[in-house]
Amino acid sequence: MSKFKKKEKREVPQPPSGSLSDIVFMLLFFFMVTTTMRSTDPKVITDTPTATEVDKLERKDLTPTISVGVEKNSALGSAPSIQLDDAIADGGHKEINQFIKTRLNDMSESDQKLMRVAIKADKEVRMGIITDIKQELRRSGALKIMYVTKEAVE
Repeated sequence: MSKFKKKEKREVPQPPSGSLSDIVFMLLFFFMVTTTMRSTDPKVITDTPTATEVDKLERKDLTPTISVGVEKNSALGSAPSIQLDDAIADGGHKEINQFIKTRLNDMSESDQKLMRVAIKADKEVRMGIITDIKQELRRSGALKIMYVTKEAVE
C-alpha cells in the first residue's frame, strides 16, 4: 500500500448565479436614473463660438432655446433658419413673441421671473438676424438673454 493516495480530479465549482439577477437589475436601475434624455432635437447646425468666461446653467427647464443656423435638410441652401425649441420657425423671428408667451404660460409665476432665453447661434450667422431676435424678445418681455458658447480650451 502506498502512503499517498492519488487525488481525484476535482471540478471547479460554478460561481453562485442567484444574486446575478439582482446585480443586473441594480445596474439597469442606476443607468435609468442617471441618464438624461435629450430634450430638443437639433434641426439646425450650430457651431457656437468659444468664450473664456462660461457659467453653467442651474435650471435648464426655465430656459427656452432659440437656435440660429443652417437647417440640416435644407433645400434653401445656406440661408439661416430659426429653431424654437423643437420646431423650425417658418415665419422667421415673428413667431418668437408667441413662442415666449406660450412658454411663460406653462410656468408658475415664481418661475417666470427666473426665465432666461438662450440664443444658440452659429458663428457665421449675421448679426442682423440676432438683432431682430433680440428686438422680438424685447417686445415679448423676455429681457434676460444669454448666449450659448463652448468653453475655450487653453
